[in-house]
Amino acid sequence: MQAVSALVNDQELIARYMDGDEAAFEVLLHRYKAKIYTSIYLFVKDRALAEDIFQEVFIKIIDTLRRGRYNHEGKFVQWAMRIAYNLCVDYHRRNKRRAHVGKSEDFDIFDILRVHDDGPDDTMIRSEMHHRVRQLVDALPPEQREVVILRHYADMSFKEIAALTRVSINTALGRMRYALINIRKMMAEKSVVLQ
Repeated sequence: MQAVSALVNDQELIARYMDGDEAAFEVLLHRYKAKIYTSIYLFVKDRALAEDIFQEVFIKIIDTLRRGRYNHEGKFVQWAMRIAYNLCVDYHRRNKRRAHVGKSEDFDIFDILRVHDDGPDDTMIRSEMHHRVRQLVDALPPEQREVVILRHYADMSFKEIAALTRVSINTALGRMRYALINIRKMMAEKSVVLQ
């Protein structure tokens, strides 16, 4: 088999994997593991459980690919995120809790986002700004917080968020609208200024 380049698109990697090239799947896994794992963690708030669900996601992906049931209509990452979300919802249902994105003391979404290296002042200002934004997002009602994270972290469209959370697209849009209104209101009440 040829060496697999990180520049190969997802569909080509899937085709190569289905033709027996294991390295192609490794590239696909490394391309999206941080995004998928982090999304799972944001929902379950437990590192060990997030790792278990993450492994289950990729077992389901491999099983679906090997059975030839993967369709090429959507993007791979949205499909993988949908599997991850559904597994998180299943976990919460088994434990009789509604799946939602909760607050986290030991995890900061901005820790995994790549930012350009700036001077110490820029880094300190950015860190403080990220902390303020995280506090505002954490203070939102669960449904609004969920939409903000899926839209801005997972890069999902409102149509995808609606399908994933099993609400209408208008409900997803409304939750984002109310989230932004609530964030603005909290910023005004607390005199928060984002530079």
